[in-house]
Amino acid sequence: MKRKKLVSMLLITAMTATLFAGCGGNSGNNGKTSNAGSSAAGTESSADAGTENGDVKEFTAFFAVPGSEINDDNEIQQIIAEKTGVKVKETWLTGQTADEAVGTMIAGGEYPDFIEGGSGQMQLYEADALIPLDDYIEQYPNIKNLFTDLEWEKLRQDDGHIYWIPQFSCIKNEEKVCTHNDEAFWIQARVLEWAGYPEIRTMDQYFDLIEAYNDANPTMEDGTANIPYTILCDDWRYFCLENAPQFLDGYPNDGSCMVDPDTLTVLDYNTSDTAVKYFKKLNEEYKKGIVDPESFTQTYDEYIAKLSTGRVLGMIDQWWDFAYTAGDALKQAGLDKQGCDYIPLPVTIDESVKNQWHNSGGAFNEATGLAITTGCEDPDAAAKFVSDLLDQDTHNLRFWGVEGVDYQVDENGEFIRNDDQRMQASDTAYKASHLCSYSYFPQYSGTSDDGINANKPEGQANEFFDGLNEDVKKAFEAYGVETYVEMLGTNEAPGDWYPMWSFSNNFTTSTPGGMAWTKIGEVKHEQLPQVVMADDFDSAWAAYMDAYNACQPEDFLSELQTELDTRMEQAAQFK
Repeated sequence: MKRKKLVSMLLITAMTATLFAGCGGNSGNNGKTSNAGSSAAGTESSADAGTENGDVKEFTAFFAVPGSEINDDNEIQQIIAEKTGVKVKETWLTGQTADEAVGTMIAGGEYPDFIEGGSGQMQLYEADALIPLDDYIEQYPNIKNLFTDLEWEKLRQDDGHIYWIPQFSCIKNEEKVCTHNDEAFWIQARVLEWAGYPEIRTMDQYFDLIEAYNDANPTMEDGTANIPYTILCDDWRYFCLENAPQFLDGYPNDGSCMVDPDTLTVLDYNTSDTAVKYFKKLNEEYKKGIVDPESFTQTYDEYIAKLSTGRVLGMIDQWWDFAYTAGDALKQAGLDKQGCDYIPLPVTIDESVKNQWHNSGGAFNEATGLAITTGCEDPDAAAKFVSDLLDQDTHNLRFWGVEGVDYQVDENGEFIRNDDQRMQASDTAYKASHLCSYSYFPQYSGTSDDGINANKPEGQANEFFDGLNEDVKKAFEAYGVETYVEMLGTNEAPGDWYPMWSFSNNFTTSTPGGMAWTKIGEVKHEQLPQVVMADDFDSAWAAYMDAYNACQPEDFLSELQTELDTRMEQAAQFK
C-alpha cells in the first residue's frame, strides 16, 4: 500500500509537470513483440476515433506485427495523453499474415488512423489508403530532423510524395550501443561456462560445442530435456533459416543478397559454396538429433514459448525478435540463475573470415514505416502527435518511464535503476499497466539532448552492465568485454546502398524481379526444410537448386543491381 501511494503521488506530480513542458526532439529500434495481440478486424477507426473525449483526442493504430496491448488505464499512456492531448489505441497482428490483414482492410475500405503494414505497406500505397506527409514533415522540425535530405528522398514514392516515416532508423546525437539488436548465432551462458568460455569463431566450432554440452548435460536441473538447437521458420521470419550464408561469408545484413563493396556488384548468397556447407551442416546436425524436429512446423508463438522455458541451447535470430519476450520471461522465471541467457558469438565459415554481424550506424528502412490513413478524420492532430512523441521529455517517458518510479537520477545527472525497477520493467503485468513506449511510433536511439543519457536504457553503459543477469556478467568478464556488441566487434557502417532488404521488402509481382522473388520465397519455404531433413543431402540440394534456378533469380538479381546503382548515384547527388 505504501508503494502504491508513493507511485500515485509521483505520477500525479509528473502529470502536472508535463502539462507545462515544451516540444523538441528527433529516431532507433525497439520492436517489442509477444504472443498477445488483436486481430485486424478490430483495427478500423471507431465512430469516436479521432474525436474529442474530454480534453483528449483518441486515435486508433494497427501494426502488422505481433505485439502486446497495454491496459486502457495505463499510467504512462495517461501522462502522455495529458501532455499531448492525444491517446492512441494500438492493436497488433494475430492469426493472420501482414498481407492478409492489410488485404482485409483494403477490401472493406476501412482503416485505423495510424498504420504500419509491414510487407503489406505497398498494398496500402497502391490502394490510395495513405495520405501524403510532405507538408507535415516540413511543418514539424521534430519529424524533419529525424533524417537527412537523402534519406527523406529515398522515401519518396513514384508520385513524388512521402507516405510513411521509418520508426527505428534514427540515431540522435552520439551513438550509444550496448545491445546487439540484430542477427547472430546465440548460445546460452551455461554452455559457455561449462566449456570454460572457449573462443568460438566458426560454424563447426559452434555446433561441436552444443553437441558436447548436450551429451554431457542432456537435461535442465529439473530433468527437462534440452533442445540443442531450434530454427524459426514461420512466415517472414524464416530468415532465421535461410540467410546465414551471407553472415558466414563475412557480409553485413543486406538481407536479399550480398554486395561486393569494391566492385559494387550484387552477389547471390543462395548458391554460394558457403550456403552448401551451411545447409549440409544443418542436415548433419538434424540427423544427430541436435536440430529440433519441430523447427519447420512451429509457429512464432510456440518458438517464443520454447525459448522462454530455458530449454533451447542455441539458435540464429535477431535480438529484437526474442529478447523482449523470451528474455524477460527467463528473468521472471529465475532461469538466468541456471545460465539460460543468450550470448552472441562471432561465427563465420572459417577463422580467416572477419565477421560483420554488427555494424555501426542504423539500417535505414525505406520499405515501410508509420503512416496516417485516409480513414483519419484529423490528420493535422495525428501528425502533431507524432512530433510531440519525439519531444525529449516525452521520449524519456516512453522508454525510461517516470522518474522516481522507474529510474532515479544520480548526482551526475545519469539515469539509473535499482534491481526492483529492472525486475518490474521485465514483468508482463507491470508493462501492461504502467509502461507505454508507443513502440511502433517514430523514436530514436543514441544520446539524449542532455548529452549524458542514452535515449533508451539498453544504450546506457552503466545501467546496461548493472542490469545484466549474473550468468551474462560472468561470461563477459571471462571474455574481457562489457557488452554484447564487444562480443562480436563493431564494423564501419556499410556503403550508401545499404541495406538492400529495404528495397526487396517492397517487391510486388508486377515486375519480373518481383515475380522471381515471390517464387524464390515459396521454393525456400517448401524445400529448405526438406534439405535439412533429407536422408540424402546431395540429391535434396540438387533438387532445391533446380527449383531455385527455375524461379529465374537472374531477374531478381538484375533489379537489385539496378537499385544498387541508383542508390549510389542518388547518394552522390547529395554529397
